[in-house]
Amino acid sequence: MGCTALTAPAMAQDDAEEPQREIIVTGALDALPVADVGSVFGFDKTLVETPRSASTISAEQMERFGITEIYDLVAQSPGTFTNSFFGVGGALDIRGTPGEVYFRGVRRLDNPGNYPTPIAAADRIDIVRGPASPIYGPSKTGGYMNFVPRSARVQGGSFMASPEGKVTFTGGSWEKANLSAQIRGPGSIGAQEFGYSLYAELEDSGSYYDNMSTKQTILQAAFDTDLTPDLRLEFGGMYQNYKGQQNGGWNRLTQDLVDNGTYITGSAISLDTDGDGQMSVEEINAAVPGGLSIFGGFQCGGNVFASSITDACYGPGSGYELLALQDTGTTTLSRRKTLTGKNDRLDNRGTTLYADLIWTGPGDLEIKNQMFYDSYENMNENAYGFSQFHDSYVFEDKIVISKAFDTDAGKFSFQLSPSIRYTHFKHGEDFNYEYFHRVDLTQGYTPASDRLLSTECDCNYTGYVSGHYTDLAFAALTDLDFNFGLDVTLGARYDTIKGVSNYNIGKMEADPGFSGASDRDGAWSWSASASYQLPFGLRPYGTIARQSVVIAGQGAELDPENVAGGTWITASKLYEGGIKGSWLDETLYAAVSIYKQERTDYSAQSSTVNQAVETKGLEAELRWAVDEHLLITGAYTRTKVYNLTFLEEGTAFSFFGIDDLVNVSDPTLYLGGQPIGLVPIENKEQSRRAGIPTNLYSLTGTYAFDNGLAFAGSMVAVDSVYSGQSQAVKLPAYVLFDASASYSTGPWDLRLVVKNVTNEKYFRANFTELFGSTIVLPERPRSFQATVSYNF
Repeated sequence: MGCTALTAPAMAQDDAEEPQREIIVTGALDALPVADVGSVFGFDKTLVETPRSASTISAEQMERFGITEIYDLVAQSPGTFTNSFFGVGGALDIRGTPGEVYFRGVRRLDNPGNYPTPIAAADRIDIVRGPASPIYGPSKTGGYMNFVPRSARVQGGSFMASPEGKVTFTGGSWEKANLSAQIRGPGSIGAQEFGYSLYAELEDSGSYYDNMSTKQTILQAAFDTDLTPDLRLEFGGMYQNYKGQQNGGWNRLTQDLVDNGTYITGSAISLDTDGDGQMSVEEINAAVPGGLSIFGGFQCGGNVFASSITDACYGPGSGYELLALQDTGTTTLSRRKTLTGKNDRLDNRGTTLYADLIWTGPGDLEIKNQMFYDSYENMNENAYGFSQFHDSYVFEDKIVISKAFDTDAGKFSFQLSPSIRYTHFKHGEDFNYEYFHRVDLTQGYTPASDRLLSTECDCNYTGYVSGHYTDLAFAALTDLDFNFGLDVTLGARYDTIKGVSNYNIGKMEADPGFSGASDRDGAWSWSASASYQLPFGLRPYGTIARQSVVIAGQGAELDPENVAGGTWITASKLYEGGIKGSWLDETLYAAVSIYKQERTDYSAQSSTVNQAVETKGLEAELRWAVDEHLLITGAYTRTKVYNLTFLEEGTAFSFFGIDDLVNVSDPTLYLGGQPIGLVPIENKEQSRRAGIPTNLYSLTGTYAFDNGLAFAGSMVAVDSVYSGQSQAVKLPAYVLFDASASYSTGPWDLRLVVKNVTNEKYFRANFTELFGSTIVLPERPRSFQATVSYNF
């Protein structure tokens, strides 16, 4: 199937070691779970044999379907759906909560919206649903995406016979321009042979949205060499320099805006008294002491809830006349007009390095030492009033000792793993003066709506912390695969973690009352899984697990108050059961699972990246290579996510939107500021996390002709959802179609991709816990991208 227009024919031949696998490798885009995957438990098992809900997406799938960002992965895997984190695709929401990103099985620094995770450089992406195995260390509740870079070896571990590569250019709607090149092959220095894989990507693209663009450079390298017949060295890394912007979407949100595009216009009263073109914190407080975020309706006899706020709270004589808009009216708002300002920026420079030394001894004994480094320097500035920076890195060294025994009763495998992980962070953020509504999106930012940010003056930070934490751990795993069909996997881990987090009070607007804190704590993690091979290809399984987790923020920082209170380490529990199967000579795969998982401590959470939730759901997946031409996949996801902290406290802190303030007849009285307060949470249904659909269906199909022509298409059907915790605005259900056509002739591959084929108008909820009733992201209309590749 050189006609797949995805990989050079030579690569397909190298990868197909067994003749009977040729249909699977070349005809099914490597989409079938027949290869060993160690990203779930650390043992080389296929996904059919692995007693957990997980999926893989190959490089061939990503190319054929035109997948360019993590949002596109929803069509390829159940259990995934991502709310907007201010428009940046950093990590998937898995099982309704923010997930994590791993690189070759090692956890990277948190990335909820720091930069878009590059996926074009991946050879495979594994999506594991639920907390990680004890062998991988503390992790979040929902799951993770494991990034597997392109290898310097072919399947089976040998070096390639000769070099091969590809140069690709992609252009498309809104001035998209992306150039990439890759080459891999054998090499030698003297008598020392090695394999190499190099990848580079340059992007200089515009955007559908006003005031947005993307400029980035991605470099990736992998090298493998055999130092001795028994000792192998694998090392490499990735560098990404990204320059773009976050996108808060539409402000002044109402149901009428979502349904009909009707937008309330009007400009805010300027508070820029020194004429420098921006509102400073001092100018804001001079005009309205305490700022423009007004808590509850106490000024007019009300309380903490939105229902108590009336016109009298903001009208003449209230003391908040400066919150009113001028020259008000209504208009129809373009989806291009969003909160991004001309000077907004999201800059991130990230470096990831790894080095694995692997010794293979007699009798299936293996000792592996893995070293891993990940860092980012991040600057994020938004004119409506939010800024932050991170300067953080992590270093991990892990030894994994593996031994397998083949006996008359079965194959029994064991792993022991001591490890050390050190994280250093420096993080500052500025969020006390976020005023989404002051800017009229039809006019853009003016001195009345453009805020002087803390990162611009290096002053008045809401929080400015630095510190570190060190995790010393020991883990043990065993897999007992009995010949009569039973497979039992058991694991345990103990982490001793010391954390230090200190405020830089001189950079902060307010003194927090103490300088910082340090703490040392220990945490157990464990898992127990069992599966049984039944007749007719069926394999039922069950898993129970407890996984510890460190409550870190968006820049990998520890909150000093959490450290001082001893609430910076918590745990999650998982109960999962399901059944998998593979039939028709491994060309048909199906799996279904049900689960319940929850964070066990609802008193500690990070609202941005790690919330205390309970999730219940069902996931089903089907993949079928009908023949060497046709591949069909389908998935169904049912998810319900409950915020346990909100449920326990009976309230949730939130920004109030226009449709929350049902007793204020004229919203222009306060849109120059930001009402805030508490949302009542009176029952479990009201504690559900907004933005995550209860039901999600996906279907993909691709057909390749023998003449080099191939077609592909995907469909995702999403339920309607509430935009925020108060359930004031409902976003409509939608069905999204993508399609592609590709043609391969000689060394040339050509591809045309159409996204949102039917030009569906749809929305993505944005940070639902705090801002869901005030802002929402209108998604992009129909777009096109064309790709030409030259293989050599």
